[in-house]
Amino acid sequence: MIETDTGKGKRAVVLLSGGLDSMVAAALAREAGYAVNALTIDYNQRHRVELGAAKAIAARLGAERHVILPLDLRQYGGSALTADIAVPKVGVRDDIPVTYVPARNLVFLSLTLAWAEALGARDVFIGVNALDYSGYPDCRPEFIAGFQDLARLATKAGAEGGEFTIHAPLQFLGKAEIARECARLGLDPALSWSCYDPQPDGRACGLCDSCRLRREGFEKAGIADATRYAAH
Repeated sequence: MIETDTGKGKRAVVLLSGGLDSMVAAALAREAGYAVNALTIDYNQRHRVELGAAKAIAARLGAERHVILPLDLRQYGGSALTADIAVPKVGVRDDIPVTYVPARNLVFLSLTLAWAEALGARDVFIGVNALDYSGYPDCRPEFIAGFQDLARLATKAGAEGGEFTIHAPLQFLGKAEIARECARLGLDPALSWSCYDPQPDGRACGLCDSCRLRREGFEKAGIADATRYAAH
């Protein structure tokens, strides 16, 4: 948990995808007393429905500002989320799945850091998780620690003695614990979107890694989630 008095009167930039984890991370930043500035990257992802979710979450949390930044990663491809590659529906495995977007969190955190420096903010929040997740390398604690060191080296503020803190408050929580935090914070899980492969009728697919992890997390927590799944 974040100490609730450390951020009083300060700004933070939160990487807000529109997913459950980023929503809870943003709410924790607000609970800790930070004025939330939300950054959502429109990278022309397959699951663009999450952009609408991010707008709803930012409004619900009273974000000071919400920026939706266009960055068309379909120009690169290399992922089932940015190219015409089928989203896996066989369950979470030990290998890194094709839903991994090359260096996504590195790219996105760099953009988040740039806005934080421009705002004079020194705190960045990201909702990465290293327990119940799909094995992406840019969700690991080593990555977060390494990026915090990089933030000091790469910025004018850092060169002048300033320090940035990269907060990953969900880093060591399982999905059930994240679902419980969602409930404790008074958030409506239906505001968020997790599915990688939205169906034409507006339902979540129910079979991609993200759907499986979300559904199992809420079931384990014993908390209702209004997400409509096409398959179970």
